[in-house]
Amino acid sequence: MRTALTVAGSDSVGGAGIQADIKAMASLGVHATSVITAVTAQNTRRVSRIFPMPADMVQSQLDAVLSDCDIKAVKTGMLYNAEIVGVVADAFEDHDVPLIVDPVMVATVGDELYDRTFVRAVREKLIPICELVTPNRHEAEVLAGMKIRNEDDATFACEIIGKEGSSVLLKGGHMNSANVVDYLYLSSEISRIRNPRLPYDAGHGSGCTLSSFITANMANGLDLVTSVLESRKMMQESLRTQYAVGKGVPVVNTQVTLARKDDSDKVAVLRELDDAVGKVCRTMPAELVPRTGMNFAYAKKGAKGPEEIAAVDGRITVGDGTLKRNGQVRFGAAEHMSFVLLEAMKTDPEARGLLEFAAAEEFVEDMEDAGLEVALIRRRGNSIAETVRTAISSSRKFPDALADISDRRNVSISVLGRNPADVLSKMDRIL
Repeated sequence: MRTALTVAGSDSVGGAGIQADIKAMASLGVHATSVITAVTAQNTRRVSRIFPMPADMVQSQLDAVLSDCDIKAVKTGMLYNAEIVGVVADAFEDHDVPLIVDPVMVATVGDELYDRTFVRAVREKLIPICELVTPNRHEAEVLAGMKIRNEDDATFACEIIGKEGSSVLLKGGHMNSANVVDYLYLSSEISRIRNPRLPYDAGHGSGCTLSSFITANMANGLDLVTSVLESRKMMQESLRTQYAVGKGVPVVNTQVTLARKDDSDKVAVLRELDDAVGKVCRTMPAELVPRTGMNFAYAKKGAKGPEEIAAVDGRITVGDGTLKRNGQVRFGAAEHMSFVLLEAMKTDPEARGLLEFAAAEEFVEDMEDAGLEVALIRRRGNSIAETVRTAISSSRKFPDALADISDRRNVSISVLGRNPADVLSKMDRIL
């Protein structure tokens, strides 16, 4: 199961903080690990007491989770003070997974959730290393050091907050407008996300839930923009279906799921491929990995282009005798393999998995001895499509593998299958 991490405070009424994060991530099929930064005594009307965790306890929790779990994305919520911010920033300074920062400062009920040392530490240590920061209007004003009165102010605040390179999602729930307009600042460009204003646009836990949806979607392998857009749609439903658990602000409903089948299919592809890549890294002999690395690709049903085919970003390489992936599984990560797979799918639309590696010529004979149909390729200036098309058409049946024997000492082999599990079952017959 895909696993994410939330670093945040505990909400005793269960509508925000760690409790909301875990429920929101679970609604997207993501297991949430947690590091608690503070314990609050709060309900739907007020925060009566805050007990920040000692920094060394926060560090111990981080060490426990990160040393054991394969974390796909991280979000931070209530961090409370500079000392805790420093511990968290140090832990993720060289991170290779998405880091989403929700700069929690004030509870929905109006009470402050930070001390005077917090803001500068977030500005200087955490925002520069994150992929996305998700402030509301008040938090954006504090972080940018300015008042936000109109759209021009909002876009300028995004530029100030994101000046170190992070993306910014300035939430518009607290703005005075007929519709709710969120501002997404990405690569120096501003996009506006508009949604109808509901009777309750800031339920208890709304900020925590939105950032958790984004984190879970990114843990599932969706890109940042898709994660934000889909999460905002989910948030609209969360606000529409919020409910009362106390006498104050209603609690947002975290139990909503992706509405679009297309993105659900993408998540399924990413999960299946991610599991298979893990097995490859554990079981594939290092001598089958060329110096430039190998890769594993898996296409969506009916894929039309490389953007609908997932692979390992940065490929799989050998280091200290073991296989390691150099990046996350994502769509559009292996254009060359995508063209091979797209051509194969024209003959058999179910042939959506492809594992590419290299071996000596004798390995091809081993594959044939194992009962696999191997189509031989000799690249002679033809395009990838022409070469693959010719190899498939000359085979007695749809091949299990393609072998480029242009260099007999280093044969490039592509094993095809219906899905990653099918590809691995063929590899099991050989190894």
